[in-house]
Amino acid sequence: MHPIHAQIVGCGSYLPDRILTNADLARQLDTSDDWIVARTGIQQRHIAAEGERTSDLAAHAAERALADAGIPPSDVDLLIVGTSTPDDTFPATATQVQAKLGMTRGAAFDVQAVCSGFVFALATADSFIRAGQTRTAVVIGAETYSRILDWTDRGTCVLFGDGAGALVLRAANGGGEPALAVGNRQRGILSTHLHSDGRFRDILYVDGGPSSTQTVGHLRMSGKEVFRHAVASLVSVAEEAVAANQLTLSDLDWVVPHQANIRILDSVGRKLGLPAERLIATVDRHANTSAASIPLALDVARGDGRIKPGDLVLMEAIGGGLTWGAALARW
Repeated sequence: MHPIHAQIVGCGSYLPDRILTNADLARQLDTSDDWIVARTGIQQRHIAAEGERTSDLAAHAAERALADAGIPPSDVDLLIVGTSTPDDTFPATATQVQAKLGMTRGAAFDVQAVCSGFVFALATADSFIRAGQTRTAVVIGAETYSRILDWTDRGTCVLFGDGAGALVLRAANGGGEPALAVGNRQRGILSTHLHSDGRFRDILYVDGGPSSTQTVGHLRMSGKEVFRHAVASLVSVAEEAVAANQLTLSDLDWVVPHQANIRILDSVGRKLGLPAERLIATVDRHANTSAASIPLALDVARGDGRIKPGDLVLMEAIGGGLTWGAALARW
């Protein structure tokens, strides 16, 4: 009997209508387009409208992913939202998305691992499917970081944007059915790898919370320390993922990293020995959308034809906590 695994059957994303360019920021901050692009690669970011909540962005992305999969919300029995900007302290943002989709069965909950949230949520859904507890899952990364930024701090506010992306996973056995395999290679999530180390909390955090200050607070970051840990951790977890599957880095068709900034992406690519054209980069148009960045980049690359059925895709991220992780999938 072949083991159950999770196949990716749908992908979708959503970006708010409002675009904030570097030139717009330069009119309110001591900064410039040249300064931002040189240090981050970011040219613009999307900003949620007044009254537009994380659950709204997430629901739009989920609707598009389900339409792409040809699966109605009534078939979904697990919905997980990776976010660090929830609608409310409680209930979970995922339950609000569940209601917006008209999903009335199964379970919905949030995962909070900051920028690694989508990878952590994907790993959780994959585990539910492998255990036989779930047949169809929607995994979403959604953020409204514009709501937790100090817009007077040019070191952080220029880096982030809002958005959401989603994948639909469906249980399949490993029997090599034509829909599930390309040649003799099984499609789906091959493995996931999660890590955290709370000793580094102070290099990336929000200075507020319900049990400390009873306020939302603002994002605070030690950029140089985050950069150092990001490069080392992303390289390490990529090597871990391919080794766990008896593969090499040269076997990868695409690496879809968390879109923190272009210098981190370039450094990771060089250390892994991968050409720049095999790293999917959307940070220039989306900025850092935290847990939403990987599914947003996936949807762009799948939509423009770069990612094709059978491609070996590595997704990896690092976020506050620190948290970091990777998921290796055959598309």
